[in-house]
Amino acid sequence: MPDQYAKTVTLALTGASGAQYGIKLLQSLVAANCRVYLLLSEAAQVVLRVEAGIDVPQALEEQQVFMATLCGATEGQLQVFGAKDWFSPVASGSSSVSSVVVCPCSGGTLSAIANGASNNLIERAADVALKERRQLILVPREAPYSEIHLTNMLALTRMGAVIIPASPGFYHAPSTIEDLIDFVVARILSQLGLEQSLIPPWGEAPSEQ
Repeated sequence: MPDQYAKTVTLALTGASGAQYGIKLLQSLVAANCRVYLLLSEAAQVVLRVEAGIDVPQALEEQQVFMATLCGATEGQLQVFGAKDWFSPVASGSSSVSSVVVCPCSGGTLSAIANGASNNLIERAADVALKERRQLILVPREAPYSEIHLTNMLALTRMGAVIIPASPGFYHAPSTIEDLIDFVVARILSQLGLEQSLIPPWGEAPSEQ
């Protein structure tokens, strides 16, 4: 029986600044009819509370309901997994996951992925994507970058990962913070092969609202 979803994406939020990028991406993936496996680090939950005023429940079952409501997911469309859930689909190369996105991606997570640490489910999911030659997109948000950050990004690029820094452009004439968030999320959606209407493609005028 054909899958009812456009594709299956693992989305991980870690403790870098830029929680709003991750939330907007989650909402966009759900709106694009993707199945989403969601991974939230403890640090990500702190950043969500501080930057976005989103207080994620501690219990995994409550997280599931809370995040599904937040992004408007239908029943079964969103699944939240804990840091040590080694029996989740994202922990194995035999799963149906097509892409893994870490947004935002902290420097520590970047380093762990580059070095194959796999100490938690986020790192393991990225490791699986690399070994299976699947799509891995990392969205670091740091300034300035140290040599360690740059070396890790270069190493991961050579392994096949795509690095999309959370660096919004201004050629779409943004007027709000949401416009800046949309710019980065639109670039991620394009890399995932998903249609997006957040910003017009280069060379095209914005459509009238």
